[in-house]
Amino acid sequence: MNRIRTIGKPCFLLILAFLQVLFFVVMYRRGSSKIFESFSKRNGKNWDYSKVKDIYTNLTLFTPALTDELQYCPPKSPLLVGPLSITFQNIPSLKRILKKNPYVKRGGLYTPPHCQARYKTAILIPHRNREMHLRHLLYYLHPFLQRQQLHYRIYLIHQAGNETFNRAKLLNVGVRESLKDEDWDCLFLHDVDLIPENDHNLYVCDETYPKHFSSAMDKFNYRLPYWSYFGGVSAMTPEQYMKINGFPNSYWGWGGEDDDIAYRVRYAGLKIVRVPLNIGHYKMVTHNTDKGNEENQKRFDLLVKSPRKWKEDGMNSLEYKLISKRLMYLFTNITVDVGAAPKDKKTKTRS
Repeated sequence: MNRIRTIGKPCFLLILAFLQVLFFVVMYRRGSSKIFESFSKRNGKNWDYSKVKDIYTNLTLFTPALTDELQYCPPKSPLLVGPLSITFQNIPSLKRILKKNPYVKRGGLYTPPHCQARYKTAILIPHRNREMHLRHLLYYLHPFLQRQQLHYRIYLIHQAGNETFNRAKLLNVGVRESLKDEDWDCLFLHDVDLIPENDHNLYVCDETYPKHFSSAMDKFNYRLPYWSYFGGVSAMTPEQYMKINGFPNSYWGWGGEDDDIAYRVRYAGLKIVRVPLNIGHYKMVTHNTDKGNEENQKRFDLLVKSPRKWKEDGMNSLEYKLISKRLMYLFTNITVDVGAAPKDKKTKTRS
């Protein structure tokens, strides 16, 4: 009798891990991004980014209404102008930013003074030792959001201490803390060093699927770096965020968490939708590698484990210590202790 040969479990797991790593490598190649780029350019008008407007253009034309019974803001804001002038030559002072945004309340909260906003958006920014980047972002992001006539609030989630940076965990903290303040329609996961270049890139969520906004960054020559890229600026409704169990809390250092959450979207039966490349333009404030945010050497191992771990590592396992929550003039500052990266287990040697 012929015996049926079976693959042993260790061998099977090794083959599975190899295939998954191979899949990740293929997804990082630029070939697929060109296909998506040609598809995205078919959507919307061709914007001329050589003709730009000042970010504060026309904002002073609108003054507070004289009645408490405000009409809804129009579906399309009359303040939108398209491509915006973004430069980083001079670092704006907080005093200057505050002066140019007189209707922003403490905590970085804004409500249109002349009409009732149709949408409520929370901006969540993970942060540590990026004050220069933060000033640039606040200078441009506040008027950018006001042009879209949104009710919004900017949250800065600051990691205390000198332990390895954990961007993903900070975003989970931002979601939990922001939802204590208000029932936000949309949660924006926003890197501190990315500035939007077109005010038609509306900061509202897709009601059905998670949405990627920074589809065309200058860092990548205004192309999508790879098909599954979900980093930089993305957004979800609170329901979508909870359905994928948020970000994993186990990524310490730079890299991997954006790919993990992109796979979580698929695991949860959803898909990623994107802003077309001709609208999703962003400029990055250049910077060196942050101390305490070095490349995560374990990210590929964590990605391989993602299909088994995503339901148990995320919002349902989030632990942190809230140190303070302060209403600053231009943002709400949430300072937290998120703990430290687990130490590598040392192999015991026999004596």
